[in-house]
Amino acid sequence: RFGRYFCEPVIAGLDSANEPYLFASDFIGAPLIPDMDSNGFVVAGTSSEQLFGMCESMWRPGLDPEELFETISQCLLAGSDRDCLAGWGGTVHVICPDKVITRTLRGRMD
Repeated sequence: RFGRYFCEPVIAGLDSANEPYLFASDFIGAPLIPDMDSNGFVVAGTSSEQLFGMCESMWRPGLDPEELFETISQCLLAGSDRDCLAGWGGTVHVICPDKVITRTLRGRMD
């Protein structure tokens, strides 16, 4: 209650050529910029170990927006189901060159 707040920022977007850009940082500011051809994802938070394993097994290059949404959703729900501190859902934003798709996920509440 009286301690410091910790933050692991994740920044996602499209660059000037409409290519995906990802950046993440840990608590002390060490950057993580993934190679988008072989490892195009970053994870953060209390269930990062579970999320990393799920993303490694399900992500692949060249996913269309609907496939990407389904992959993100399955990884997020499966990873958070294994961590009691992770909450019970999430909001997924898929950034496309012409639109942003936003959907809310509801997970287990037990």
